[in-house]
Amino acid sequence: MTDTAVLDNPASTRSKRLKAATQETHDKLDKAIMAGEPFASRERYALFVKVQHGFHRDIEALYDDATLDDLLPDLKGRRRIALIKRDLADLGAQAPAIAAPPMFTAGASVDLPTALGWLYVAEGSNLGAAFLLKDALKLGLTETFGASHLAGAPEGRGLHWRTFTAALDDVSLSDENEARVIAGAEAAFNRVHGLVREVFSAAG
Repeated sequence: MTDTAVLDNPASTRSKRLKAATQETHDKLDKAIMAGEPFASRERYALFVKVQHGFHRDIEALYDDATLDDLLPDLKGRRRIALIKRDLADLGAQAPAIAAPPMFTAGASVDLPTALGWLYVAEGSNLGAAFLLKDALKLGLTETFGASHLAGAPEGRGLHWRTFTAALDDVSLSDENEARVIAGAEAAFNRVHGLVREVFSAAG
C-alpha cells in the first residue's frame, strides 16, 4: 500500500496507518533477522542483541526529550538501552563500535514527526518480543539473564502497547507531518535492516 493511499484513509488511526504503510519493510526486516539464525546458539543470539544495541543507541536521546515526554506516557520508563547492555554483559559480548553518530543526539532539536515514527518501531518491537523471548528461553536465557530487554512490561505487553498507541494516535499533525511520521518509521526499519547486515555479515 502506498503512503498516499494510507494517508487518504482518515477513518483508520495513525498507528494502524503506520502498520499498513510499513508492512512490506517490516516483513523484509523480520525475514533478514531470521535468516541470521539468531536463536541457533547463544553466540548467534548475541549478534541479535548487538543489533538491538545499535538501534537503541540511535534513539536513546528521544527518551529525554521534554516535548515527547509530554505527549507519550512513561516515556523514560520505555527506554531499553540499559537492559540491552546488561544482556550483552551476561552473554560476555561487547557492544559493536559504530563510527557514525546516533540518529538523535542529546540536546539537539528533535523533529517531532520523525521521532514519533522511530519510537513507533521501538515500541512495536517490544510488543513482538514475546515470541523472541520464547526462543531465548530455549537457549537457557531468562528475563533476568541475557534476555532482560525482551521482557514484557509489568502491566502486560498489550496494555503497554495500547497506552502508547493511544497517545500516538492523539497527537495532532498536518498531512505533511503525517507523511514524515511514516517516513520516520520506514527509516527506523531500514536502519535496523542495515545493522542486521552489518553485524551478522561481520560474524560470518
